[in-house]
Amino acid sequence: MPVPDSSPSDGGPTGAVRPSRLDPAVAARLRRTPDGLVAAVVRQHDTGEVLMVAWMDDEALHRTLTTGRATYWSRSRQEYWVKGATSGHHQYVRSVALDCDGDAVLVGVDQVGAACHTGERTCFFTELPVTTEGALS
Repeated sequence: MPVPDSSPSDGGPTGAVRPSRLDPAVAARLRRTPDGLVAAVVRQHDTGEVLMVAWMDDEALHRTLTTGRATYWSRSRQEYWVKGATSGHHQYVRSVALDCDGDAVLVGVDQVGAACHTGERTCFFTELPVTTEGALS
């Protein structure tokens, strides 16, 4: 059941909200960016491996919670996308948790194939050097 992808408007401190069927009690707990989004940190549900970070608005969260398929809002394309719809690298949702501030969700998934658009298992494959000189032990 598609929901019109209307342009977000500045909704003040709670952020812009596109039309959504998200439970109002859940929506009330969200603290959105000015463009109506919350960060979605995605991890493999059984290992805890962090796979990717994406963005959700209220309707993407609703679709994720009710379909069992990870659905996100594309900031560049200004449209919803279901992970794996074109790549075949699906995410089957096992859990969703809201963080203490309401500005991020943690999505536990069964990842099929690569999570990253580059073809890597995770988007976090570039290690950076960490220097600990002068750090407390």
